[in-house]
Amino acid sequence: MYKILLSSMFLFFSTVIAAQTNNYFSVQTTIKNGVVEGNYDTKTGMQFYLGIPFAKPPVGELRWKAPQPLDNWKGVKQTKKFGPRAVQGIVFGDMKSRSEGLSEDCLYLNVWTNAKNNAANLPVLVYFFGGGFVAGDGAEPRYDGESMAKKGIVVVTVNYRLNIFGFFAHPELSAEAPYKASGNYGLLDQAAALKWVQQNIAAFGGNPKKVTIAGESAGSIAVSYQMASPLAKNLFAGAIGESGAGIKPTLSSVPLAEAEKEGVAFAKKAGYTSLAQLRKLSTKEVFEMYQESKRFGFPVVIDGYFLTATVPEIFAAKKQALVPLLAGWNSAEVPAGAFMYSAPPFTKEVYISRLKKEYPNDYETVLKLYPGDSERQIELSATALASDRFIAYSTWKWCDLQIANSNQAVYRYMFSKIHPPLTDEQSTPGLAGGTVKKDANAPKQPAPVGASHASEIEYCMGNLPLMTDFIFSESDFAASATMQNYFANFIISGNPNGEKLPVWQAAKPGDNTPDIMIIDAVSKPEKALNDDRYRFLDKAYGNIK
Repeated sequence: MYKILLSSMFLFFSTVIAAQTNNYFSVQTTIKNGVVEGNYDTKTGMQFYLGIPFAKPPVGELRWKAPQPLDNWKGVKQTKKFGPRAVQGIVFGDMKSRSEGLSEDCLYLNVWTNAKNNAANLPVLVYFFGGGFVAGDGAEPRYDGESMAKKGIVVVTVNYRLNIFGFFAHPELSAEAPYKASGNYGLLDQAAALKWVQQNIAAFGGNPKKVTIAGESAGSIAVSYQMASPLAKNLFAGAIGESGAGIKPTLSSVPLAEAEKEGVAFAKKAGYTSLAQLRKLSTKEVFEMYQESKRFGFPVVIDGYFLTATVPEIFAAKKQALVPLLAGWNSAEVPAGAFMYSAPPFTKEVYISRLKKEYPNDYETVLKLYPGDSERQIELSATALASDRFIAYSTWKWCDLQIANSNQAVYRYMFSKIHPPLTDEQSTPGLAGGTVKKDANAPKQPAPVGASHASEIEYCMGNLPLMTDFIFSESDFAASATMQNYFANFIISGNPNGEKLPVWQAAKPGDNTPDIMIIDAVSKPEKALNDDRYRFLDKAYGNIK
């Protein structure tokens, strides 16, 4: 009897607490396809509409087709919970999604706004999640839009197709498409979402003429592709890139014929010789076929439709979106071991051996750019070289191309705030977000020498309170406030500068040591003194035109 009473009391108080903390009432707005209903929070004045469809579900005969316009609906569509995320495996650890499971039916977006009325004309942020085009979700807490919306910005996060569902190319798919190409479906989804924003964001108090697109890692790479695409470049007024651009060696594009050949070989190896066979497969069968291949996605395609040439070629021809760009990378994107292929301590002999293997004709030049006179210096240089090869160089090249080939401001940053300890000592951070359990047999990892890949997301979006895995301190909140204010100012005006912030100068054409904003507990501008590294890699990767 006592246990039953205790249980009843617990249920009663839990219900009371839930009722006290849910400060919502329903709100509706009319968009192009019909009426949607979201929630209004009386405590914060925030409205949020979650899981709004922006294209027809890409299922059945629409699998591996460009996103199709929605049909209108009658009545009121409930948009109070996140829609399903794209089908994906567990690639980067637990990304802590808040979505309603996984599905091929994944083309949904989310809107946060504190507009007092639909005529507010607020600036808009559209954020694309990262995850290598193989994983991720716009419903992850680190991308939550409420904190940024409190700055007077309408925030949109977008889901898009991934891996085999989002980037598979095949000659039969190209033959049936009106634009005679295939692949790039995830990027076409993003472009469709940007069109949706142009048509509908005013209903949420947003200004379609003041849209800034942003993203991290694959999301940043996507921003560079949207800037380059004739389908999207006129749909936004500013761009933010956090670690990554679609430039060799970082998820760069391949010719359509190459992608089609790769798709045919993949299908044939899996036992399928026709598109009809592939379309008949269930979601599970396609997913398992992809997982068993152990491949990391499929390449972006120069399809003559979404993408007409490589990103460097498009920018060099000044055919990209001529908009202000704010972009940067983190001070230690990946650890030294990613280049050394070993754990510390790192000896000079091993370091030089690795340089000779990677750069047999230029290793002495590389050694001057990334010196190795002591164990500590080798660790720092190997970290820098691994990070540059992974993603920093491509981001630098993107900035350099926009500086040289547009009349728009380009602002560069380096995020240097090292993440604090995890609350769970048995876990370790994942490469692109979330955490994974430590391998008891793995050697102890060295202390980080800088900010790791993806670690800045919750800082720039003002979402440290939602990231309960980490023990954040006053210095973390200081770095977050600075970074979020820079981003918010840029979204609002195209210029990150504002009251009480260190002055951030735009890069100038021809300046070999432009200002770069170092974002940390105490942020400050510095001269970019390592750009010779990127100019060397530019030559090594053959991206100079």
